[in-house]
Parts: sequence; C-alpha cells; structure tokens
Amino acid sequence: MTREAPPPSTPASTPSEPLERWHDALTALQLLQIDPHGFGGVCLRAPHGPVRERWLQALADLGLGLVKVPGSVDSERLLGGIDLAHTLQTGQLHLQAGLLQQANQGLVCLPMAERLSPALLAPLVQALEQGQVPPTRHSAEPTVTRFGVVALDESLPDEPGVGVALAERLGVWLDLHALSPSDIHADWTDAHTEGLHLRLSPGALTRAREQLAQVQASDDQMQALCAAALGLGIGSLRVPSLALRLACAHAALNGRQALEADDLGFAARCVLAPRATQWPAEPSAQEAEPEPQEDKTPPQEPPPEPPENTDEAPDDQAEKDKDPSPPPEQNTEPSAEDLQEMMVAAALASLPPHMLDALMTRQGANSPQSSGRSGQTRAGSQRGRPLPPRPGRPGGQARLHVLATLRAAAPKQRLRQAHSSGRVAIRAEDFHIQRYQQRASSCLILALDASGSAALQRLAEAKGAVELLLQQSYARRDSVCIVAFRGAQAQLLLPATRSLVRAKRAMTGLPGGGGTPLALALKMAYEQAAQLQRQGVTPILVVLSDGRANVTLQGLGGRAQAQLDAQSWGQQWRASGHRALWIDTSMQPDAQAQQLASAMGASYLPMPQVQSHRMASAIERVRSPQV
Repeated sequence: MTREAPPPSTPASTPSEPLERWHDALTALQLLQIDPHGFGGVCLRAPHGPVRERWLQALADLGLGLVKVPGSVDSERLLGGIDLAHTLQTGQLHLQAGLLQQANQGLVCLPMAERLSPALLAPLVQALEQGQVPPTRHSAEPTVTRFGVVALDESLPDEPGVGVALAERLGVWLDLHALSPSDIHADWTDAHTEGLHLRLSPGALTRAREQLAQVQASDDQMQALCAAALGLGIGSLRVPSLALRLACAHAALNGRQALEADDLGFAARCVLAPRATQWPAEPSAQEAEPEPQEDKTPPQEPPPEPPENTDEAPDDQAEKDKDPSPPPEQNTEPSAEDLQEMMVAAALASLPPHMLDALMTRQGANSPQSSGRSGQTRAGSQRGRPLPPRPGRPGGQARLHVLATLRAAAPKQRLRQAHSSGRVAIRAEDFHIQRYQQRASSCLILALDASGSAALQRLAEAKGAVELLLQQSYARRDSVCIVAFRGAQAQLLLPATRSLVRAKRAMTGLPGGGGTPLALALKMAYEQAAQLQRQGVTPILVVLSDGRANVTLQGLGGRAQAQLDAQSWGQQWRASGHRALWIDTSMQPDAQAQQLASAMGASYLPMPQVQSHRMASAIERVRSPQV
C-alpha cells in the first residue's frame, strides 16, 4: 500500500499549521523515491527530538541507498583515495571508493550541515551540480554519480544555516521547529508502520517514474512560477526550475500528466516560501486604470453582417444572448496572473512574522565571500596554540601526530605480532592528528550619517547601539571603530577600541547637519579596513545612512557625481571581500540606498525609525560566523 498524498491547501487556508507542515514533509519523502536527484534534495531545519527522528526513521524505511557524511570526513574519504590502514597492513597500495561514489542513485545525508567546512562543501556542490565526482590525485578522470542530498540543519534561529551554495541547489526546504509529538500523534501512530505506507511499491514507483517523463507544464504555469519567485524577492533562476521539477514530480505521484493548482501550490509552499526575502508588491492604482481606458479607445464598429442568411443572424444572436452558460474556452485553464496570485498567496501563508530582518541580515545576498569568525576560538590544523591530539584520519590539512599514534599502538603490539614481521603494527584506530586553537578578532566599523535634520535622533540611537555592541563584544575581544560624515568631510570619530568610556565620550560632542559626503566616508572606512586587515583583524562595515549622497570626493556639491563616487568606493569594498550591512534610515526604502548596498555586497535593512536594540541585534546577526 502506498500513502495517498495529502491534498494541498488552498490559498485561503493556513499551510503553516503543524499538521499541514507534517503532511508536506511526508509528501517530500515520497517524491524522493520518484526523483531522488532531480530537484536536488531536502534541507530539513529541525532540532533533535522525536519529530525529526520519526521523519529520519521514515526516510531510512524507504529502501533508498542512504550514505551519511559526517562533518569530520576528509576529502580522500569523501571523493576516494588511498586506504591507508589496508596499505600499511599489506605493504601495497590499495584504493577505496569515496562516500559520494557509494551514494550513486541514492541519497547523501549530512548531519549538522550548517557546520560543514568550505573544503567539503565545494566538491560536494560540484558533484551535485555536474553529476560526477571531481577527479583527485589518484584518479585522472571524474567518476559519474547521481545522488540527492538530505541536509540536516540544526542551527538556532539567530545562527547561520546551511551554506548558500548548497542550500540553493536543494529544492525542498522544510522547517519542523514548531512541531511537537502531540501535533503529529493523530497522523502517526507507529513510525515503522507509517514508513511502510510511505514506501512506494515497485509497480507504483515504476509507473510514477514513467509518468514523470510525460508530465507537461504550460507556458502560463512556467511564467507564473517565475513571476511568483520574482515577486517574493528570489533572484536566482535555479529556484523556479527546481519548483517546476518538484511540481512535475508531485503530479506524477498523483497520476496526472499535466500540472494542476495543487502541484503548483505544493511547490510554492516547499520551494518558494522558505526562500522569500520580501513581501510581494501590491498592484498600484496606476496599473489598474488603463484597463477601462483601453476599452474606450478603439471605436465601436457594428459587427459585419454576412451577405447571406441575414434573417437568421438576429435569431442566432438572440439564442446566444439567452444562453447563460459561458463559452467553453473561458473555463479551460486559469490565466498566468491567477496562477501567480495563487502561488504567492500559498507562499505568504507559510511565512512566519518578523522574517524580513532575519532573512536580509542573516547573509548578504551579494556578498562575494564570508569573513572569519568574530572573536571566537577555532580548532585549526596548521597553527595556533597546541591542543591535545585526538583520534582521526590524516589527510588534506590534518597532520599525523606521530608520538600520539605510537603511544596508542604500543599496548596492542603483542596482539598484532602474528600479523607483523618485526615492525611496529599500526592500524587505522591508532591514528591521531594534531590540533591547534586559533582566536580571531573582528572590528566593527560604524559609518554614521550626521547630516540632515534627523541627525541628532539618529546619533542618539546609534550611541545606544554602540554601547550595547561594546558590552556584547567585551568577552570576544572585539573592537568598534566609528566614522562620522557630514558637511564636506568625513571624520574618524573613534579609532578601533574596546573602551566603552572612550566611545561614549567620542559620541557626545558630535554636531549634526550639512551635506552628505558618502564617498569620503566609504573611502575612509576602506582605508581603516585595510589597516585592520594587516593587523590580523577582520573588519565589518555597518553604514547608517539614507544613501542620498550630494558631496563628491573633492568636497564639492553635485548629486550625480557624488553618487558615482559612492558607487565606485562601494565596489572597492565589495572587492575586499569583507561583510557589510546597510541600514537605510529614510522614511521609505530608497532605491539609491539599495543600489549602493548591492554594489558593496552588503545586506540591506530598512529602518526608518532607528532603534538601538533592533540595530544591535541586526548587526550581531551580520557578525555571526557564516559558512
């Protein structure tokens, strides 16, 4: 028996209800059987608990090849390389297949995917994108393999999640944080029994896969998917493609050859809604007015009368007027606008409140790379304060700790003498690797716009935010640097410091008003960042301004040239690769500020009324380590 897919909700329903979310999570398990690598996989955001364990148990009961890849795996074990233990035992070179090769036509499970290092994410994403394992130093040619990914995101709401490159290629995003065992008790009485219902029979699986190759989507449906993604602030074309693939798999699961509203609604909830970064714009009155005007513009001409049977024409027209049923062509399919509104409504129903601040400041959408951890200790393998060695596999950047390895192998030599010839017998369980502890510090460069009539209130709130940040940064040994700009110059108000008293004193006597030399402020911030980087400190820039520059680099007036100068230095900051946050203080979100933030590769956050606690929390999200 196969489990029937739960009917997706209409736009007027609430897909964010616990039972509805659980139904979507179970439907995703069935779609993984039909197309395990077509839509990338599933990104499951859920903490440890009975709900996640039941979902993982159902995943294991599906019978798919499931290979777990821990975060501590090295590149040779992931991609394939030398079997060091077998080579030491036999004295001959032996190679082993990598975990990605073992997962061919199956699934790769990534526990704690948010903590995977970039060295593991890069080959994993490349293999997922190209369908083949990249070549290593032991294999000259790539190995063809196709697999899906199940990434388990265990991060907290205020922590960075799965890496952007991997998360963008996973079609289904599920969030089970709000679910409890009591929410799914009525729909799940026994995890093993439910897993058997979720598992498709061989005949049903074959029919669904054959049906998937025949599912067709109309031009209006594809246009509606792209328009809905654009309205929700999703700029990547890969996302609508994944949504279309998921909708086709959902239609094949239900035995349909053409997409329907239920399939598009499921794709909108599971693919588009979790990636939304903005609320869709409401149709303006200007777009609605031209419709009646266009009806009035063409002249009304009488319909041409046929040359023959003129007497029958009025009778036929009267019969058509009496017939209340609409023509069959009007009820065939909904238009692209109707489909777009349906998908946007289904996506908005699942969006949690206050999601904009967390989404826009969590990761800069245009950031070219991520900076180091802010004031936290990191376990490295190259330099730093030595730590006690731990068992592990040497390879890549992990170095073998020879003394600890010999100490682990020495007590077991009598048991291994039968398999050795006078040499020290070393096994894989004896390997120990070196570890070091590194501490990275960061400096927050705060660029304050002291121009305009609202400068006094803005500076007062910024002072409160700086005090909060210094209190939070004291334990991490981070520092704060303040650059204020007004009139025709930018001033280094406060060099990098951790002194709260010095910061208060510098912020007290700052006057407000005058022009906006934004380019000069960005230039000074860039110079300060270069100096901090040479000292081994990671700079992070926070700009508090409305973006309306009107003073050039030479200190002269000219709005057009001032904007060009600000764009140029914003691109300079983007090229440096450091993180940045732009807090827009204008009453309405300004296009100029958004363009400058995009040029800098910065996260953009509109904040008309500057609030110190909200500002401090937004900056703290940007300062958090990113993967």
